[in-house]
Amino acid sequence: MNKSELIEALASHNGLTYKKSEEIVNIIFDSMADTLTNGGRIEIRGFGSFIVKDYDAYMGRNPKTGEVIKVKPKKLPFFKVGKELREKVDSRN
Repeated sequence: MNKSELIEALASHNGLTYKKSEEIVNIIFDSMADTLTNGGRIEIRGFGSFIVKDYDAYMGRNPKTGEVIKVKPKKLPFFKVGKELREKVDSRN
């Protein structure tokens, strides 16, 4: 499912217009991105949680040239699946 399919599902399931559903989805995604950008954590019970992990700088290698390069420290979002979602997906076998 992509973002537009999520908007369509929200619109059809709740009798909303596509425009209103798009606005709701954008507000949710923007709020989540803002929370993670500000170092916050997002927890959706039964679904999972999003956190930002810090990664230290390290020496890497350019695969094309073999040259050793320094990779800067970075922060990346990380998703940890919740127990209910994990069990639901696992039971689909």
